Amino acid sequence: MEKETQCIHSGYEPKNGEPRMMPIIQSTTFKYETSEAMGDLFDLKANGYFYSRLQNPTTDMVAKKIAALEGGTAAMLTSSGQAANFLAVFNIANSGDHVIASSAIYGGTFNLFNVTMRKMNIDFTFVDPDCSAEELESAFKSNTKAVFGETISNPSLAVFDFEKFAAAAHKHGVPLIVDNTFATPVNCRPFEHGADIVTHSTTKYMDGHDATIGGVIVDSGKFDWLSNAEKFPGLCTPDESYHGITYAQKFGKEGAFITKATCQLMRDFGAVQSPVNAYMLNLGLESLPVRMERHCSNALTVARYLENHSKISWVFYPGLESNKYYNLAKKYMPNGTCGVISFGVKGGREAAGIFMKNLKLCTIATHVADARTCILHPATTTHRQMSDEELKQAGVSSDLVRLSVGIENVSDIIADIEQALGAM
Repeated sequence: MEKETQCIHSGYEPKNGEPRMMPIIQSTTFKYETSEAMGDLFDLKANGYFYSRLQNPTTDMVAKKIAALEGGTAAMLTSSGQAANFLAVFNIANSGDHVIASSAIYGGTFNLFNVTMRKMNIDFTFVDPDCSAEELESAFKSNTKAVFGETISNPSLAVFDFEKFAAAAHKHGVPLIVDNTFATPVNCRPFEHGADIVTHSTTKYMDGHDATIGGVIVDSGKFDWLSNAEKFPGLCTPDESYHGITYAQKFGKEGAFITKATCQLMRDFGAVQSPVNAYMLNLGLESLPVRMERHCSNALTVARYLENHSKISWVFYPGLESNKYYNLAKKYMPNGTCGVISFGVKGGREAAGIFMKNLKLCTIATHVADARTCILHPATTTHRQMSDEELKQAGVSSDLVRLSVGIENVSDIIADIEQALGAM
């Protein structure tokens, strides 16, 4: 099926007389006739459900839909995008290990890696996404376990060069993990360009209505863990907390990563997405292709308007022909990038504050990537924990304004920006 059809029909196939709409299975537990039947579930000898902290039919159906959209073999929903990134990395990198990450990533993810996970004795090296192949090569260590980046970085909008980073990661026998939140599988499928694991904050475009927080991890099913067994003992040696199961042997390339993440990490951390949130996420997924087309067309129109405005000092949007990532964006995302624009207002931080204060339709909000147009000053909000040098490395200048263009009529969005700029 094409992606537009997958968004509606994948993950759940009702049988005769069953609900046409994916049902909400709002239950913590599930009944079995014998202890032996439930014991087989705990031993991973049988498929099924026994406690919703690990798996739930509704969340599984939505996870299957997203796996189909990304072209992966398995997926797991999480309570947030932040949880998805943490669990995806922690599934293979533990105390004493090392991870390479693009410096141009969401501020919350940067803080997760640079502060919280360092307290777990996991080392991180941050590299410029535009670094040369030689510079990237020099970042690897003997204990490197993964490479991480964002398809389109939040909020600097750097476009990730999949082939460069995938080649380096695979040369060293480690997977490439990519956060595909901004592009969504509608506009980019990272597995087709060398990525091995994909994450999303489903809170953004996938939900699309500012209604539910969630995340997802998707496995491509292509990375050969056993060929690099010495690097990944968690997947390639017996797990004594699960009766000595070796995930890579029992579940193969297609299922080992997500099975371990579910049975071990979700069991212990409990960062589960609720069935009701999964149901609401599914409603958003059904209209995702239609909305992404509108987000992208609106954003390109607004970006061109801003580019020619006398009170705007600079505009950064990968869909603009003048953008340094334009060719890379066309290579990996030929049908559009996202609905987010970064720009600077002449007069710097103070002028940006006046401009934002006078907006009426566009809402000042921490959120991004939903149906409503919203705006934010990252240096004083989402990225305020970062030093000036870290902000520079992440591509976040003090005057950067992040505009998430919604699906309203684009003439109304431009009219609101015009009157707010006029108040400066």
